[in-house]
Amino acid sequence: MNQAASDITLKYLQGYSEHLQNQVRQLINERRLAAYIEQRYGQQHPIQSDKALYKYINALKQNHLRNAPQIDKVLYDNRLDLTHRALGLHTAVSRVQGGKLKAKKEIRIASLFKHAPPEFLEMIAVHELAHLKEADHNKAFYKLCEYMLPNYHQLEFDLRIYLTARELVSE
Repeated sequence: MNQAASDITLKYLQGYSEHLQNQVRQLINERRLAAYIEQRYGQQHPIQSDKALYKYINALKQNHLRNAPQIDKVLYDNRLDLTHRALGLHTAVSRVQGGKLKAKKEIRIASLFKHAPPEFLEMIAVHELAHLKEADHNKAFYKLCEYMLPNYHQLEFDLRIYLTARELVSE
């Protein structure tokens, strides 16, 4: 790490208070950021195939959103990356079939989550599932995320720290 932590722009944490950002900078200065994540989220999840990911996300949907539209396709997508700030994506692909317009729901999860802790995969899956009911990132959306995953906000924050730590290692 070439620059002082106080000079680092914490792009994944910009919406958080200066106090929290300073705590993260202190962990960076002390070279303890990766250890913090490793201690809290040490293991990698076993869901490695698109088929397993589909089953996993469908099970979450059945537990929390039975009346939501059916999900037609779920996959890890290596085209989603941090430069586009896309960790997951939900889409409705419309096609004409036999004179009728058919909309298929798809969820794509960034491939970097193949090797992430299970808590982060669950957080991203819950986030994308919530979009089946709420299109925008509004109060109702985050309330739904909290309903499906009670510690959603803490996991989202820790995921942002995880992404920051990954980026520091790659520099």
